[in-house]
Amino acid sequence: MIGVGSDHGGFELKGHIIEHLKSKGIEFKDFGVYNEDSVDYPDCAKPVCSAVLNGECECGILICGTGIGISMAANKFKGIRAALCGDVFSAKMAKEHNNANIICLGGRVTGSELAKMIVDTYLEATFQGGRHAERVKKIHEIENM
Repeated sequence: MIGVGSDHGGFELKGHIIEHLKSKGIEFKDFGVYNEDSVDYPDCAKPVCSAVLNGECECGILICGTGIGISMAANKFKGIRAALCGDVFSAKMAKEHNNANIICLGGRVTGSELAKMIVDTYLEATFQGGRHAERVKKIHEIENM
């Protein structure tokens, strides 16, 4: 199960991503928003991050206008490794090297076709472990300082 959420700036792109996930038969949960009324991106990050942390969702996709604010908010949750991805290579590395459990997109800066490719690449990638696992462990150690 993939958790998907956005603020008003990511609402339109979220719709494209949801239709794409449906077309591929990928199970997801839409955590909102459900219209373009202005909302605060930290409030939109919370339900997706919580679902990933409690195991309801295996990973998440968060979208705001640029992806910056929502990624900053998501990374405040202990155990979340949210990566802002504006290209396919970053999405691949986010999973393979950083074991990102959430990717963030910018609804006002990333076209829908590129966003679909980013999502596909992220979902198809696998964490490589090894030296990368040690680096992810260090991230978690910083969280506990």
